[in-house]
Amino acid sequence: MLANSWALSLLNTTSTVALEACYASVSLIYSLMAPLPPSHTACLPLPAYSGNGKVHDTFTLPVPIYIVTHASQLPKELLHPSPDKQLVIGFDCEGVNLSRYGALCIIQIATSNAIYIVDVTVGGKELINACKPAIESAYVTKVIHDCKRDSEALYHQFGIKLYNVVDTQIAYSLVQEQEGLAQPADECVSFIGLLADHRFCGISYLEKKDIRTLLIQDPMYWTYRPFTEQMINSAVDDVRFLLYVYHMIMEQLNEQSLWKLAVRGALHCRCFCIVNNRYADWPSIPSVSGDFFPSGKVPEQEILSVIDVPSGKMGCIIGKKGATIQFIKESCKNFHWR
Repeated sequence: MLANSWALSLLNTTSTVALEACYASVSLIYSLMAPLPPSHTACLPLPAYSGNGKVHDTFTLPVPIYIVTHASQLPKELLHPSPDKQLVIGFDCEGVNLSRYGALCIIQIATSNAIYIVDVTVGGKELINACKPAIESAYVTKVIHDCKRDSEALYHQFGIKLYNVVDTQIAYSLVQEQEGLAQPADECVSFIGLLADHRFCGISYLEKKDIRTLLIQDPMYWTYRPFTEQMINSAVDDVRFLLYVYHMIMEQLNEQSLWKLAVRGALHCRCFCIVNNRYADWPSIPSVSGDFFPSGKVPEQEILSVIDVPSGKMGCIIGKKGATIQFIKESCKNFHWR
């Protein structure tokens, strides 16, 4: 009724521009009121567990893909996170020069029964703000590969603090560490490399290289609308494997490695989000269990290994007259033990 009344009021004008605006606006209103139809479907790989709780096989579940341009199209579990229904989701962001200076264009979310491509370019701040509770929630675990730039873009562009992540790049290094195959500190596994590893997924994802080439040739790739088949497939492939990888990670990491995963993930989320308030508005870093380090002292390299400084940014880490370094030292002295 609202849409029809508005349309009739505009139809009384003789302006062609007004008529065109009317039709476009009515179409938009109806699209938001109507149930959201899936644009495509995807196969979501999930683990099959044996009686002893170990993964023994894989099955694929066809799930719908939704292009989201309005908050009403998101499930209530994401809009209103609850301790009564905690979620694990695959999570990724795409954009132009994804950082504090670029533009965040889409957010991809994979749940156990659907994949959502959240179109921030079209939905704007209203849509991204609707996603904020889930992104910041302790009740929603975000499984992501290399969270640093995603977190930087979310924080500096929208004031959103990415929290409670399982970073699969960090997890890979911890599995290597547990198996005595520690990698050099300056070498990080790519998403292609992670998926190719049989311990995590064991699939080939060479299409990712094609997208990287396209992004080099045309950095504005993720701004184009409507989405092409290639754009949808690429966005989906970046998250549809993450839930399976998550289950494999949880099965392989011991308790101490899981604590390291939580700490490093929290620090990686904030490492490019340096502001003058010393992270006062961020959630606290996971505290240390005395069971891990009975001597009561966290190894020094555990603090240093999570600092990833981009080229030319060491001054930001050191701070004016060493203020940031001094703050880190003071924080370590006053670290809360439980």
